[in-house]
Amino acid sequence: MNTTDWKDALGKAFNMPVPDDNTPQDESQQSDPKGDALDQQGKTRLDIILERKGRGGKQATIITGFVCDEESLKQVASQLKRTLGVGGSARGGEILIQGDFRQRVLDHLKKMGFSARII
Repeated sequence: MNTTDWKDALGKAFNMPVPDDNTPQDESQQSDPKGDALDQQGKTRLDIILERKGRGGKQATIITGFVCDEESLKQVASQLKRTLGVGGSARGGEILIQGDFRQRVLDHLKKMGFSARII
């Protein structure tokens, strides 16, 4: 009976070594933490989009382009929602603000030090 599992077969097919489950990954293979949202200020450009579909006729302002962990994303979203006085959410690298607030969101993001544009 052949005891070769799929990892071994895949390693042989592509002529690559297959790491054991007990072997610790070196630092180059470990995923780096995404970092703080406030650390990205001015480094990456955020896109501000108005979305209307799939929301029962209501509009939503979507801010995309964040590369950070969920906690810092929620802090930025909370600050935006409090400043604008509206509801919204933050998940998956995006902030959703209820309503059409593209220009006001752009102004507040620029005051916070982010580089952003309206699409």
